[in-house]
Amino acid sequence: MEAIVTFRLMTLEDIDDVLLIENASFATPWSREAFYNEIMNNHFAHYIVMLEQDKVIGYCGMWLVMDEAHITNIAILPEYRGRKLGEALMVQVKKSAMSQGANRMTLEVRVSNSVAQSLYRKHGFTAGGIRKKYYTDNQEDAIVMWVNLDVN
Repeated sequence: MEAIVTFRLMTLEDIDDVLLIENASFATPWSREAFYNEIMNNHFAHYIVMLEQDKVIGYCGMWLVMDEAHITNIAILPEYRGRKLGEALMVQVKKSAMSQGANRMTLEVRVSNSVAQSLYRKHGFTAGGIRKKYYTDNQEDAIVMWVNLDVN
């Protein structure tokens, strides 16, 4: 059965739910303080949460600088994966970035994360380079991917 989801801007009240997703998704998760600072102090940061009914099941953060959007993190609760919700979140994030004037979007993804790379390619992202030893937990390289938003 397909989940019916909604989206809204992340608030301070969402941090606990986002931390659950973050801790379930990443080897080096962001801290409560990092999310607090993003919401309260970083005027470039824009965070969107995905909800099923009132439950936060996914989120995405991006920095909007000039006409570029840089995805900082994107994740879905493990039990909701495999249901095309990552695609729905990506569509929403791209729309949000375009509505705020972005015409390009970028992100980094682990070279070993073929599932995420496939999602990004499906949304028009192409590899633009490698960041050597980008991930601090295991020194894994990151692929830098880009998409032009005005043509996708």
